[in-house]
Amino acid sequence: MKIKRALLSVSDKTGIVEFANALHNLGVELVSTGGTMKAIKDAGIPVTYVSEVTGFPEIMDGRVKTLNPYIHGGILAIRDNPSHQAAMDEHKITGIDLVAVNLYPFRQTVAKPGVTLDDAVENIDIGGPAMIRAAAKNFHYVTVVVNPARYGEIIAQLTTGSEVNFKSRMALAQEAFSHTAGYDAYISRYLSGQLEQGLFPETLHLVYEKAQDLRYGENPHQAAAFYCEQYYSGPGVANARQLNGKELSFNNIVDVEAAYALAAEFEQPAAAIIKHTNPCGTGIGETLAEAYNKAYQADPLSAYGGIIGVNREVDADTAQLISELFAEAVIAPAFSQQALDILTKKKNVRLLAAGLSQPDSTRLDVKSVAGGVLLQQSDMTTAMKDAMKVVTKRQPTAADWEQLLFAWKVVKHVKSNAIVIANNNKTLGVGAGQMNRVGAAGIALAQAGEQARGAVLASDAFFPFADTVQAAVEAGITAIIQPGGSVHDEDSIKVADEHGIIMIFTGMRHFKH
Repeated sequence: MKIKRALLSVSDKTGIVEFANALHNLGVELVSTGGTMKAIKDAGIPVTYVSEVTGFPEIMDGRVKTLNPYIHGGILAIRDNPSHQAAMDEHKITGIDLVAVNLYPFRQTVAKPGVTLDDAVENIDIGGPAMIRAAAKNFHYVTVVVNPARYGEIIAQLTTGSEVNFKSRMALAQEAFSHTAGYDAYISRYLSGQLEQGLFPETLHLVYEKAQDLRYGENPHQAAAFYCEQYYSGPGVANARQLNGKELSFNNIVDVEAAYALAAEFEQPAAAIIKHTNPCGTGIGETLAEAYNKAYQADPLSAYGGIIGVNREVDADTAQLISELFAEAVIAPAFSQQALDILTKKKNVRLLAAGLSQPDSTRLDVKSVAGGVLLQQSDMTTAMKDAMKVVTKRQPTAADWEQLLFAWKVVKHVKSNAIVIANNNKTLGVGAGQMNRVGAAGIALAQAGEQARGAVLASDAFFPFADTVQAAVEAGITAIIQPGGSVHDEDSIKVADEHGIIMIFTGMRHFKH
């Protein structure tokens, strides 16, 4: 359909004046509202005020202005339907062939500190979604545009062919319905929070926008894409700036998130090296370079091709150490210029500046199953020392506590069944994702070898039997931290006491499936 008349009414005025001018130069009559009309008119472009079309003024502080048959009749009329055409002739309704609308900034408004419910409600758009939906429904005849990035391609089509082709109109309609669906979902989510319905409303609306297509998923035969929350402004991979390297893969993104989450557990300079979402090495130190060196030395073989996460700006010393390893990606709050100069010599290593990660108790984990999703609050909590209980005769020293708490923070990020051996603020052995806890302990203790003597052991869940404690005794472990809660806890405590081992119950487990 040839575009003769367009209605422009946008909150985001990016490019609207240029778009209006291009339409005008193509002979399109322009109709507009409020601030959009002022911007167009101030640019010297002829435009008709919507009230001149409706014959009715904007009322109720602008709440009612486009909800009118002269607007919606012009949008919704089926152009080759005789009865629709007769109704337009009878009521003197002129067709509207293009609708450019984007909505009141509800999400931006409610994100502001101290926003009131009344402020939020006034930023719920009514006329805009009505026009968008009407134009999108009638895409056989009407072009709808909600994204300023589309203005250029629309003008290009109009310039070369005098109309927007059918496939493009349908694609724009799909984008428009996605736009209004996301808008309504965000309003629903906000009102649910105001009603204190908690994290789990009766109807779940999850709205994400595609950030990028990925080359493939976990394996080359699986298609994949990365979607992000549009207005998420917190730290992490979804909001990170990539400073160097190839595009992130599906597995890179999963591992980068895991690396950054583990590094963020610590107040001291910390580094984690991740392989297949599990930490092969973790360390903390007085400096980031010391922390990274500990993480690397924990398991140099597995560190090759790993993902590195740190909780401080990467400095030159740390960058020099990292540059000696083949790493897929490094995620950090920031990189110094000296560090960038060193690391960007490797063109393929992905460098991500992600801001400083902080625990967020409102963050949700979503896992899919056939026909549904599981939703849970993210495991952002770690048991504090004051809440833990020493259950053995031998009491921990301050040095023991330091190593036990370090190991406990790391084991939280290891797939269950999980065992971590640690000493001197670095991991020595990690047993991850095993079908039984003795097997996980065996892997971790074997990796630690002789270094296990005098080290501590952390378990993500309780010991159903004393066999894991016995294995720890034989390897020379001096202290164990675990949730407790098994009916056989007394058996484990008895073995620990017989061999002078410290045992701490945290009262909190960290299953990670």
